[in-house]
Amino acid sequence: MYMTSYADLPSQSSSLVDQQLLEAKSQIENAPITDNDTGLYAPLYRNVSMFKRSYEMMERMLKVYIYKDGEKPIFHDWILEGIYASEGWFLKLMEANKQFVTEDPSEAHLFYIPFSSRLLELTLYVPHSHSRNNLIQFMKNHTEMLIAKYPFWNRTDGSDHFLAGCHDWAPAETRGRLLNTIRALCNADIRTGFNIGKDVSLPTTYVRSAKNPLKDVGGEPPSKRPILAFFAGYMHGYVRPVLLRHWGNDTDMRIFGRMPHVKGNKNYIDHMKTSKYCICARGFAVHSPRVVESLFYNCVPVIISDNYVPPFFEVLNWESFAVFVLEKDIPNLKTVLLSIPQETYLEMYERVKKVREHFFWHPEPIKYDSFHMVLHSIWYNRVLRTNLS
Repeated sequence: MYMTSYADLPSQSSSLVDQQLLEAKSQIENAPITDNDTGLYAPLYRNVSMFKRSYEMMERMLKVYIYKDGEKPIFHDWILEGIYASEGWFLKLMEANKQFVTEDPSEAHLFYIPFSSRLLELTLYVPHSHSRNNLIQFMKNHTEMLIAKYPFWNRTDGSDHFLAGCHDWAPAETRGRLLNTIRALCNADIRTGFNIGKDVSLPTTYVRSAKNPLKDVGGEPPSKRPILAFFAGYMHGYVRPVLLRHWGNDTDMRIFGRMPHVKGNKNYIDHMKTSKYCICARGFAVHSPRVVESLFYNCVPVIISDNYVPPFFEVLNWESFAVFVLEKDIPNLKTVLLSIPQETYLEMYERVKKVREHFFWHPEPIKYDSFHMVLHSIWYNRVLRTNLS
């Protein structure tokens, strides 16, 4: 058991970790051009060779130390269903992992603070108070405790620490000293401090069944998708009312407010499965579960959310399988979509079917799935920010 001996960690252990990271960085940046026999479809990635090498180095090398501190339910606990499920799945699978987790902090490349932003909100938020100050203060106090209790933070000023939060408020809860960490956030908004190259965009995955997170995955072939574009949802924020005002009566598109609830959300899912394009318009925050839902149902996502950084941005070439429309261009939405050649649409459709594997949560993680992709993005940003001191 590691207790007071933490303070006496040998300096050579940290230098060994640094050397390993520098070696990984060199290997990634100088990755040889990969052949096509990798199981990876090159057009989906910014640089498939760098991704492949980085993933291999992660599998071979990465060690994560998980802080034991913190009481349930805010720490070491999870919710596996609903709109914030990604943080729960990641936390649960990380704590159960045998390959990457180490009990020896001297060999760790990364230190994980296992909190749930959703459970923090459910536990401490005072209803109708309209104040998150106590949640922010709670995380500040916990961080200061870790810094005082252990020497790990001070070695890199927290830059080798990470956390994952999917609630809209997670960016606010992880300010102060936690801004130095690698923050995996669903609310990946550049305007609220999301730092490309350091922070990681966590996929917002609406999980309807924890026992069967991949229920209903799939959709109709292009020939059976008569709807040009589909959106339905609450009129949260300023973008969606504009979308409804301009396109709510269009006969080629199905742009609605909230649809009447039916069991299993079947009406909504059927629309996604029979539309060419699925509109992913921001609400109060930049992220939307529709981005991942679109991929699940083989519907090409149309992202209308300025300043949003999509998941796995470090390695995925999103423009190869998604359409981005600026918020100010909503009046031109139909023109934009109709200007995409059928051949291009069919390419994007096939790429959606391939890339969606990266967004699947499995009770037992498999290679390249969502658990591994989130961890890889954290690892990738940690490695590429490593420099010789």
